[in-house]
Amino acid sequence: MAAIGAFHGLNPGMGWLFALALGLQRRSERAIGLALIPIAAGHAASVAMVAGAIFALGTLVSPRGLEIASACVLLAFGAYKLRAYYRHPRWVGMRVNVVDLAWWSFLMATAHGAGLMIAPMLTRLSDASHAGAAPLTLAVALHTASMLLVMALVAWIVYKKAGLAVLRTSWVNFDLIWAVALLIVGAVALV
Repeated sequence: MAAIGAFHGLNPGMGWLFALALGLQRRSERAIGLALIPIAAGHAASVAMVAGAIFALGTLVSPRGLEIASACVLLAFGAYKLRAYYRHPRWVGMRVNVVDLAWWSFLMATAHGAGLMIAPMLTRLSDASHAGAAPLTLAVALHTASMLLVMALVAWIVYKKAGLAVLRTSWVNFDLIWAVALLIVGAVALV
């Protein structure tokens, strides 16, 4: 959970790039930190939505059935993202408030399949503990904390050392990597 959270934190599509841009606009490291909080909250809400669905479905579907279903959804979504990795929403501007950031983060995490990525692990946690939602809640918290730490570190390093110039010369297509990662996790979960 922590490793996938760190991977999410590296992906500029999950929010560190947005926080960095706000920090550069306002010429403030503090603005970066303040932006990361609602971004992490929106991401956590998206992941928690998937965790809640898994918890609820776990009462109706066998654990193996739920695992196979989550793997198939991951494979289908990964194939879609692989085909359409270059499409990005253009409706959001750079003048946003805390609610806008949280909502944007929730939508992006949901659209990128962040919760789906951890669905197979959540399925196993749900099966391993019929004691309630506590293990799932802890897993979402660990995942989000790891993501937030990596996002903060990346945004701070780019802000202090390179600014946005590094993005003009060193861009990595994380959406393509993300699509492949969804396919790998789906295949591993299916096996």
